[in-house]
Amino acid sequence: MQETKKNTENRVRKPMDENVIYVGIKPFTNYVMALITMIARKKKEIKVIARGKFISKAVDIVEVAKNRFSSEENRIEIINIKTDSEKFIQRGENGREREITVSVIEITVKKKNE
Repeated sequence: MQETKKNTENRVRKPMDENVIYVGIKPFTNYVMALITMIARKKKEIKVIARGKFISKAVDIVEVAKNRFSSEENRIEIINIKTDSEKFIQRGENGREREITVSVIEITVKKKNE
């Protein structure tokens, strides 16, 4: 079994923000509904963040929320897309370590005309 640990020497852990949706393994519609709910509750800006294989899911979540589920009064607008990468140390079964780079996307949306 492979063990993965984060290289946190240069990173400071930030408290979780209530205006952030972290995309992972939950069902797609959960994330879409969370985004629509946040927009309806007048959150100023919402960030949708995903890493690795979940990046395409994050893009789809924002697009579906923007094109299919937003009403006239709750129109969604993308205001920023930021990409980055994070490095991890992975230990294999043989005990060797190797550095892995994982891509990250952060999509910032807001209610249109606000």
